[in-house]
Amino acid sequence: MLDEIDRGLIHALQVAGRAPYSRIGAVLGVSTQTVARRYQRLRTEAGLRVIGLPDPHRAGRSQWLVRLTATPRAAQDLASALSRRTDTSWIKLASGGTEIMAIVHTTPTDGNALLLHDIPRTAGVTSVSAHYLLHLYVGGPAAWGARATTLTREQEKALSERLAELSTAQILPTDQKLLAALGNDGRATLTDLARETGWAPATVARRLAVLEASGAIFFDVDVAPTAFGATTAAMLWLSVPPAHTEAVARALATHDELAFVAATTGRTNLVAHALCAGPDALHAYLTNRISTIEHITALETVPILRTIKAAAPNRAT
Repeated sequence: MLDEIDRGLIHALQVAGRAPYSRIGAVLGVSTQTVARRYQRLRTEAGLRVIGLPDPHRAGRSQWLVRLTATPRAAQDLASALSRRTDTSWIKLASGGTEIMAIVHTTPTDGNALLLHDIPRTAGVTSVSAHYLLHLYVGGPAAWGARATTLTREQEKALSERLAELSTAQILPTDQKLLAALGNDGRATLTDLARETGWAPATVARRLAVLEASGAIFFDVDVAPTAFGATTAAMLWLSVPPAHTEAVARALATHDELAFVAATTGRTNLVAHALCAGPDALHAYLTNRISTIEHITALETVPILRTIKAAAPNRAT
């Protein structure tokens, strides 16, 4: 479990993923060395990672939430194979190990090959459904609320105030090496990023500042939910009349139990990822909180057994 300094550090990284240890330490009231030690310990013990990711729309990407069912023998192998691809993230084994859920990132030039050809032809797959992510309410740049409750607004401002507002910047083909390096480690040094891109460190710094300040990229934080006491996870697939979808989604987005809320296409039109302290806590959440939101006409709860891959495009857990 995390103490106040750990929680403050994770919250700080969510606000400003590349903030130096010295600035984080000043905000938290601890030394630079303490922040550095805590960061390294959390990397080892809780899987803490900072990942730089492009805004999908700015990068010309579409995101699909894919549900696959497969034979028990094939499911684990397929999940592992998907995790090795750079166009996938958030791969989970569910429903007794026979269902896989994954985010697939597509571009106009790839022809949706993974969705249309590769997955359907895989031996052992018994069904496939793909749900286009229309809008994120929680997830991506909008952090999971449960890990962003430690710092005050003034502390958040002290971390992020150096980012000047800029006009919209587009992600260019020349940015791809930089994005790949940030996807491996969002806190990589300017020297490391310069080596990966072939640019001078000063050029890297200027381009990073433009992309981050304009919102073209953001920094996400991977950390094991168990570090926050969440040991039971489930995907929630909800049906809501279109006239009430926005109101229901915004209500769900206020729930600290939900690390992800999105509008999708398909038979259901909202999906959420619930993280709770245990089965009883999940039951209480479903019966005492979800049940109070009007206009939800159907709810499917799918327990998550294991996360194979999180947000980092190049890193399986």
